Amino acid sequence: MLFDFSFVIVGIVIAMMWIHNGLPINHRQVLIFGLLLGVAMLVINSWLGFYQRFNSRSVMESRARAVLSLYLAVPVAYGIFALLPLTGVNQEFLQLSAMSAVFGMLVTRVSATHATTTNILTRRILVFGTGARALGVKRALNKSDPSAEILGFFPSPNEEEIAVPDNMVLSRNHSLTDTAITMKADEIVVALTERRGGSMPLRELLDCKLQGIRVLDLASHFEQTLGQIRLESLYAGWLIFGDGFRQGTMRTLVKRIFDVVCALILILLALPVMAVAAVAIVVENGFPILYRQERVGLNGRLFNVIKFRSMRRDAEKDGKPIWAAAQDDRVTKVGKIIRKLRIDELPQLFSVLKGDMSLVGPRPERPFFVDQLTKEIPFYAVRHSVKPGVTGWAQVRYHYGATVEDSAEKLQYDLYYVKNHSLFLDILVLFDTVGVVLTGKGAH
Repeated sequence: MLFDFSFVIVGIVIAMMWIHNGLPINHRQVLIFGLLLGVAMLVINSWLGFYQRFNSRSVMESRARAVLSLYLAVPVAYGIFALLPLTGVNQEFLQLSAMSAVFGMLVTRVSATHATTTNILTRRILVFGTGARALGVKRALNKSDPSAEILGFFPSPNEEEIAVPDNMVLSRNHSLTDTAITMKADEIVVALTERRGGSMPLRELLDCKLQGIRVLDLASHFEQTLGQIRLESLYAGWLIFGDGFRQGTMRTLVKRIFDVVCALILILLALPVMAVAAVAIVVENGFPILYRQERVGLNGRLFNVIKFRSMRRDAEKDGKPIWAAAQDDRVTKVGKIIRKLRIDELPQLFSVLKGDMSLVGPRPERPFFVDQLTKEIPFYAVRHSVKPGVTGWAQVRYHYGATVEDSAEKLQYDLYYVKNHSLFLDILVLFDTVGVVLTGKGAH
């Protein structure tokens, strides 16, 4: 994303300087134009899925999306051009430079998207273990990481279960180190069901690491590969002694400034949309327009979240909380539209200004469900160590969820965010949210 953003800006500036053959140009206006066009292209490309870590598209499908991106870029560029008071700039050359920069960026993006299919970037993985956890590694990689090649499964002396295909089980006639070197493994994933009683050949794993082969435990492997922290491979010591989970005063300050600035901008841009939504709600189902609901926030503190009302007024007439479902018959006609477009979440921007929420973070849940989920899901309370968000890593990575099992899946993404959250990750989530909204995918 940063490369594409820089490519557009630098491409426009260089083209303008080359066209003018070194003559003075209004660099400030050209730079502003490039910045706005660069942001617009990031939004368009996010929507088209160019920044997804893994994809199953063919080269032709990516080219078709690039052509669509170029078609969308033309009116956007002219719109920005019309709004800016450009003076002292050759306008025809500026337009030509912009389209040249966008075209070059898209050609590079298509090439980079399919670069992982080459042998040069293929990750050769040796899995240590043959049980259910080792099989889970195989299934996860086959589904989510086309750049990974599993060389085989090296059996542990104390692991009796064999859940992986027999033809992929490696011989123990040679040591783990010799096997990894012979097969030219780039990475070893330790996926043992039983880790006690001498199951872990620590000396051999150390020798592999000294030979330049990466050695990862199951939790670290899933974190780096899938952007989630798997509950079945998680234990308290890894959370305590591992990297990440740093809050810090500076990070908190930067996140707060980012939240306030972005929330103000979004509120100003969304005011007309919120006004239309409010009128539509009243016309269909009367007042109230908004509803407040108690949620659990930072450090377990309770606060009231504000949303546009998308359900009937008697949605919970018996007073008992009910999971919201993807096809919920309590949702009004207007509610279906504003839910799909995430318009019902817009009033939460005022909660961001107030400080109860952040733009990006785990979605806040109701106390009734938090009590239930904390009892049933290990480490669920860890997600309350950061402010809840209007959108989040789990919302752009997982489909709509309305069960305890779905909450467990989403928690794995929330734990990844809590462990690794940064300004860059927040920006990435916001751009992914644009794609989720425009395509109607994802979860609340």
